[in-house]
Amino acid sequence: MSRTYLTAPYSERTGVKELGARWDSDERKWFVPDGLALEPFARWLPAAVGRPEPSSNSRALAAASAPQAESLPSTQKGIRLAALMQRVSAAVHSAFSEGVWTRLEVIDVSARGHVYLEVADRDESGRVLAKTRAMIWGAVAQKLLPRFLSDTGMELAPGIKLLVRAKPSMHAEYGFGLVIEEIDPEYTLGDLEARKREIRARLQSEGLWDRNRQLPAPWDFTEVLVIAPEQAAGLGDFQAEAARLQLAGVCRFTYAHSRFQGAGAANEICAAASEGLGSLAARGIVPDAIVIIRGGGAVNDLAWLNEYCLCRFVCEAPAPVFTGIGHQRDSTLVDEVAHTAFDTPSKVIVGIEAGIATRARDARAAFEEICALARIHVQRSRGVIRQHVADVRHGALQLHAAAARGTDSLLAEVRELSRQHIHRATTHSRERIGVVNVESQGVLAKARAEAPLRMHEVAASARAHITAARHGAQTARGALLEVSARAVDGQRSAARHALQETTHAARALLTRATHDADWTHASVLQRCAEAVARSRDAQQRSLQEIAQESMRAVHRAREASAGLMREIIGQGPEKTLRRGFAVVRNSQGDPVTSAEQAASCADIGLQFQDGVVHATLKKDDRQ
Repeated sequence: MSRTYLTAPYSERTGVKELGARWDSDERKWFVPDGLALEPFARWLPAAVGRPEPSSNSRALAAASAPQAESLPSTQKGIRLAALMQRVSAAVHSAFSEGVWTRLEVIDVSARGHVYLEVADRDESGRVLAKTRAMIWGAVAQKLLPRFLSDTGMELAPGIKLLVRAKPSMHAEYGFGLVIEEIDPEYTLGDLEARKREIRARLQSEGLWDRNRQLPAPWDFTEVLVIAPEQAAGLGDFQAEAARLQLAGVCRFTYAHSRFQGAGAANEICAAASEGLGSLAARGIVPDAIVIIRGGGAVNDLAWLNEYCLCRFVCEAPAPVFTGIGHQRDSTLVDEVAHTAFDTPSKVIVGIEAGIATRARDARAAFEEICALARIHVQRSRGVIRQHVADVRHGALQLHAAAARGTDSLLAEVRELSRQHIHRATTHSRERIGVVNVESQGVLAKARAEAPLRMHEVAASARAHITAARHGAQTARGALLEVSARAVDGQRSAARHALQETTHAARALLTRATHDADWTHASVLQRCAEAVARSRDAQQRSLQEIAQESMRAVHRAREASAGLMREIIGQGPEKTLRRGFAVVRNSQGDPVTSAEQAASCADIGLQFQDGVVHATLKKDDRQ
């Protein structure tokens, strides 16, 4: 059976294909397969074929009349599905001869020469209201997609909203679909910005917008939490430098991984960050900074980071948040609410290294200042101690002299009191002896005066009483003498006792004065020794504290210097060669550092990162 070929130009190939035409690669023409009506292809039929008359079924469909299957034989009831779909296709093509601007959301994308999409329309709650397939033919995609990427910086991906000029198409075999002819990039950008404005306004109304940016910048970096996609390209660059800092013991990095694109990515990032913060808190650690890095990937993947939950988490983070999303032109809301935003992950680690280096320089300056202050303090302490020692010695000498003067005064006073007591005792004794002598003489005189009278009385009384009188006189005389002797002995004993008491009191006063002088002298010496010991202990403690603090500062400075030296050593010639530089060496292998040295060499070698190239300088070149 001969084929019915069409005269469709190249620009209308999409229309005939949608109606079911097939391409004959040998004839390089489109043709109508058997079983398809020719009416939809009327404007592309050759003049020899002529415009076909509409069939009865076609007229019935156009007139919306009931099918007339009852008049047909039972074996020919109804029409074929292909014929029905062909009529529907023709009706759709007739109703939508031109594309219609349509808003839609991309659900899935598949590019196999042509670009096939699954698109939908949702209400505000996210419920799907309509869903269909769409396609961008390869030739159209080659023009549309690069222009869309250039205008928006985005690629077609799930979740993106588009305003497209689409032409409905009904294919007998593949069903209904939309053929996209044009994409408006301004609508996509406007939708993203509207979404970002809504989140900004909500965070500002809740008082969270500036909360993380208002946190003080980290004074130093010792513990950092990093959230990034696993195996991300930017993460590798970050870890290469971070490992060097961690190996040197300068800063420790804890990593938490999460996907950064696709539905639910923002919630997963928040969960991963919360888990990382929880593990650090369990060890009693609060990170100095939280780093969120992405690095690489399509720009439209940034849209997944413009979520309220993620932005709120960053605003309420307990530590400053540093971001390195990986794009210089496009920023996300996470960059806007973060404490510090960097372009790339590499710049984030460079910023951390710069902060650590600044602290190291500050530590070195502080150490030098501490050493200078310590020297000044030691000198001042030595002067103060010398002054204290001189004051103590002077005070001790003064106390000793005062004690000596006090002792001499007390001794003189004791001697004077002793002389006075002895003088009074001697005077009293003499007075008592005089009194006794006077009384004795009085008694004797009285007795002598009375003796003749008594003798006369005795002679007159009776001779009998002479003996008794004599005996009484003798007795009285003996008693008188005995009384006189006893009185004299008593006075002498009292004088001796008074002298002994006076001597004992003088000796006691002298002993007590000597003891008081010795105790005062010992107390003064002890207080002087205690003051000197306290001063010496305070000086030793001050010197020990200064020495310990100096040793700690020296140790910290030594560690910081070692870290800096390791960093300097790490920036060796190999890294320089990998950045595109070369090392020029002479025939002996020594580096050539100037044109003058190179002019004196006949042969030179150029060392690159992957090998050495030898070259010979011409005479003209050496000039």
